Amino acid sequence: MLVRIEKLSNLGYGIAKHDGMVVFVEGGCPGDLAEIKITKKTKNYANAVIEKIIEPSMHRVETFCKMQKVCGACQLQFIDYNYQLELKKQITVDALKTIGGIDCKVNDTIPGPEIKNYRHKVQYPVSETKVSKRILAGYYKAKTHEIVNIKYCPIQPEICDKIIDFVRCNALKYGVSGYDEKRHSGDLKHIVIRNSAAFDENLVILAVNSEKVSDNLKNFCRAIFDEFDKVFGVCINLNPKRTNVILSDKTICIAGKEYIKEKLLDKTFIIGANTFFQVNPKSAENIFSYVRDYISNNFQSPAVLDAYAGITAFGICISDVCESVVSVEENEQSCKLAAECLEINKIKNVEINNMDAGEFFAKEKRKFDAVILDPPRKGCTKDSLDNAMRLCKGKIIYVSCNPATLARDLKYLVEKGGKILSVQPFDMFCHTYHIENVAIVAFA
Repeated sequence: MLVRIEKLSNLGYGIAKHDGMVVFVEGGCPGDLAEIKITKKTKNYANAVIEKIIEPSMHRVETFCKMQKVCGACQLQFIDYNYQLELKKQITVDALKTIGGIDCKVNDTIPGPEIKNYRHKVQYPVSETKVSKRILAGYYKAKTHEIVNIKYCPIQPEICDKIIDFVRCNALKYGVSGYDEKRHSGDLKHIVIRNSAAFDENLVILAVNSEKVSDNLKNFCRAIFDEFDKVFGVCINLNPKRTNVILSDKTICIAGKEYIKEKLLDKTFIIGANTFFQVNPKSAENIFSYVRDYISNNFQSPAVLDAYAGITAFGICISDVCESVVSVEENEQSCKLAAECLEINKIKNVEINNMDAGEFFAKEKRKFDAVILDPPRKGCTKDSLDNAMRLCKGKIIYVSCNPATLARDLKYLVEKGGKILSVQPFDMFCHTYHIENVAIVAFA
């Protein structure tokens, strides 16, 4: 059938209508006139793929990566970047209206400082071909667990391609086999690289299907370390369970250091194998700067609560414009690294609490001028929001990586008397449908 793509869904599909039914079109760009083929149909909607583009959208461009159509990573690369920013703003607006019933001003999306080579955390699944016995490493093909063997990825630093290719070409020489997901056999499950944008240091983590580190793995790690001057550490992560979790909590450093350093604004951070840290540090700087400027311009020596703090990145970045910062994080390793970061940066006014945010909220008696909420994609529980409002004197700064849960939680805050002062989108993951937002909510 012939359809005109009208807009983009929050998962990056083109949206068209046919006989009153909504059709989600994979690879559709708003403005395309296309012949499509239905792949799934329900009572309420249909899914489709493009058979032929009759009239391309004025926003459709040639992709700069030859693997874009088969790799599931950069869903929107065929759309010109400035229009991507408009679409991400619209995704936020639509979520606020349809999910939250909120009609408020949403600012224009702040672009990423870099739209190539921006991804500083790389996670490649690994497998081994049955006949030729070659190691494959890359992203999964969309909607499958079929690995696309990627030798060059333009959205990550070039050094990452070189490290992965070395692993791909030399693993079997060191007696390290690729993982067979169906049989749950073989050694190497994932290659994970943490790259520092500020210092160009690299930490390589090999996730293996084992409960112990073999001599083969040790020798291979030392070979990787010796091969690259910019590799500061090589670790083994022991992950023998049949699971979708990439890294277990058991990581052993085999060569070099178990962490790298990164810089955000003027602060230095330590990143380990399991540390939650922004994948795009330069875009993250935009977010941290925005929050710090807001606090600096609207408060005098405030007390701020930094919840879901990770390694206390927000707390550390805003510490010089606050009287005090109290951070809450349930991951013990993140709290230990946060304490080291405080020492490195000579920060004395940040207090770290290693506990669940909900439990902390329920026990805490102090009041804060502002509360920063930076939850995972699932958002906050109602109890957490209730307690954040109880502890907050005036402002909640909600940092979200999911417009849907942001809209749901903002709706709840508004129902409880909150007023949305601003919503600011940031492009953290260029060429994907993902969007970060910072919302400021005021309470009388």
